[in-house]
Amino acid sequence: MGMNGIILVDKPCGWTSHDVVGKLRGILRERRIGHSGTLDPMATGLLVVFVGRATRAVEFAEADSKEYIAGLRLGVSTDTQDTTGNVLNTCEALPSKDEFIAAANGFLGEISQIPPMYSAIKINGKKLYELARRGEIVERRPRKVTISKLELVGEDKCDYILDIHCSKGTYIRTLCSDIGDKLGCGGCMSSLRRVKAGAFSIAQAHTMEQIQAAADLGELDGIIIPVDTLFSDKPDLTVNEFEEKKLRNGNTIKTKSADGTYRVYSESGEFLLLAEVKDNLLKTIKSFFEV
Repeated sequence: MGMNGIILVDKPCGWTSHDVVGKLRGILRERRIGHSGTLDPMATGLLVVFVGRATRAVEFAEADSKEYIAGLRLGVSTDTQDTTGNVLNTCEALPSKDEFIAAANGFLGEISQIPPMYSAIKINGKKLYELARRGEIVERRPRKVTISKLELVGEDKCDYILDIHCSKGTYIRTLCSDIGDKLGCGGCMSSLRRVKAGAFSIAQAHTMEQIQAAADLGELDGIIIPVDTLFSDKPDLTVNEFEEKKLRNGNTIKTKSADGTYRVYSESGEFLLLAEVKDNLLKTIKSFFEV
């Protein structure tokens, strides 16, 4: 039996999300590792990593809303929309704090964002950042995202520190750039830390050093979270041995449960699958038992 479950990582600055996965493959001695919600190298914080059979759950975590603490620097515009990029424009005349708050509040609710050129989105099979590095700019379609909270929580030298709750697919650096543009002085993201993703919080996350130390001591069980915690908002169902066998063979089973999505367990308590019940028939959405 390989290792299965979720590890919450506090990603260090300077690492790509892919670097984290590569390092964990070595520490955990498991090839099947994936993550949801890529963080840029300059960003830190919560990266939800899926191990073993749990990698099948990545697609369900992608849809989760996120919370970030971000630094916004006004008066500086860059080609990457953050402080790692080349400076395009600077502006000495900066708005007052009240003007800033009023402009930022205009971005609450559903907004339209044009994804940045420096992003991993593919257009015609090519990643945007690969085109951007060659100096190419292509037209990107605006995308609808939702900002449910945008609060000024502090100031650090010349940066405003924001607490942002947003839907999946939101680019915080684009938000920072757009707020700067609205104020007429330009702006870019100076720091980013993800503190929440869906039901998971940074308080539950472990540094790479802590994960390595746990592996060295043979205590990884204390760090890995069962994959069914991802679906903790769904009701659970237990099936008998006969029903379990049918489900393991990919068949549907009859049930008296109400329509909806369920976590399904065996009589011994093993999490088997996520299922949909419709018209008294239970059908697998995704299975998580080892095959």
